[in-house]
Amino acid sequence: MKPTTALPKTYRVKSFGCQMNVYDGERMAELLATRGIAPAPEGEEADLVVLNTCHIREKAAEKVYSDIGRMVKAGKAAGRTPMIAVAGCVAQAEGEEIMARAPAVSIVVGPQAYHRLPEMLDKAAVGERAADTDMPAIAKFAALPPRRKIGPTAFLTVQEGCDKFCTYCVVPYTRGAEISRPYSNLIDEAVKLVEAGAREITLLGQNVNAWHGEDEAGRATGLAGLIRALAAIDGLERIRYTTSHPADMDDELITAHGEVTKLMPYLHLPVQSGSDRVLKAMNRSHTVESYLKLLERFRAARPDIALSGDFIVGFPGESEAEFEETLSLVDVVRYAQAFSFKYSARPGTPAASMDGQIAAEVKDERLQRLQAALGRDQLAFNRASVGRNCDVLVERRGRHPGQWLGKSPWLQSVWFEGEANIGDLVSVELVEAGPVSIEGRLRTAVSA
Repeated sequence: MKPTTALPKTYRVKSFGCQMNVYDGERMAELLATRGIAPAPEGEEADLVVLNTCHIREKAAEKVYSDIGRMVKAGKAAGRTPMIAVAGCVAQAEGEEIMARAPAVSIVVGPQAYHRLPEMLDKAAVGERAADTDMPAIAKFAALPPRRKIGPTAFLTVQEGCDKFCTYCVVPYTRGAEISRPYSNLIDEAVKLVEAGAREITLLGQNVNAWHGEDEAGRATGLAGLIRALAAIDGLERIRYTTSHPADMDDELITAHGEVTKLMPYLHLPVQSGSDRVLKAMNRSHTVESYLKLLERFRAARPDIALSGDFIVGFPGESEAEFEETLSLVDVVRYAQAFSFKYSARPGTPAASMDGQIAAEVKDERLQRLQAALGRDQLAFNRASVGRNCDVLVERRGRHPGQWLGKSPWLQSVWFEGEANIGDLVSVELVEAGPVSIEGRLRTAVSA
């Protein structure tokens, strides 16, 4: 069964992985809308399916081929297969292979070239397969359409790429070198996001705190200066950023956490391991001591800050004693939230060919122990929040009538009942904590 070869009327974008992929997926949807292509109604098949892929997870490429196979099989049963586009980091890393192995795929486009998606659709609509994994530095942002109406929270990519070359990571190869979007472009896009309905903006980057540029007066500035400028935008109530790197932290950003009220008291700062030897093997530029000192400085600037991190267990050569050093680090920091993963070899990265690859069952057991410790601390942080009064930004309705869901300043999921609307910023008392969410009691509306 051949795929659709007319210009599609409906689309569905399926994004996997990080928040930057979510942002890219939203922007691809907006590009498709400029061509008059509408999102497929819930429960209906789309004429075009965009698989916006992530290359971080284990067997990422195989999962893409599996998804393609399922769509082809379903298409044969229905008498037609949707036009399939593969985007994102797997497309960037394995574009030629995808075109060779998956004839049902009409379009392969990398994360730095998706602004060309409309032209590629024109080719696909007449039966020509199209691939573009070029990596222009900034061109795609200038080519993207104005932001449309959005929800109360929005992502804004400010920086892309990575120059750190951690030995386990494919990002430098799939996203390219570190680049920073121009200051004026970011201010303009942030204003448009607020005009479109955003009350909270999360600044995104592979190493978001590596962002640098020149302000409106031509002065060199870093992420802290950008945050201060964004905080002056009327209608923008909250600012967050992720993912940061310990090597790019500076005094100005730490100070901003204590001075900019719109900058939320939350810091995601990946550490990856509690062993200095493993960190060196990973080509991380920090030590456990330097990392802990950074956290102390943030806590001094903003005592109520919630800390989050990333961990990899089972890195090649990691001993049991070195893994226990990671557990010890967790005990010291007491993270409010954290993300943890088993090491998986990414083709082409130095760690993939290192000696001492860890058995799968050992990685499984270590991950379970680490996640138990992280879960313990997340629950403890949530329980310590009970009795606080805080502002909650309402993001969506809950499962029950009159129930609402939103986020606290510390990025906790909070649900409550009462009169509210999506986009309201309301005052809530936190009354009961669970491991992943907190029950709140509505006090008064702060602003709407």
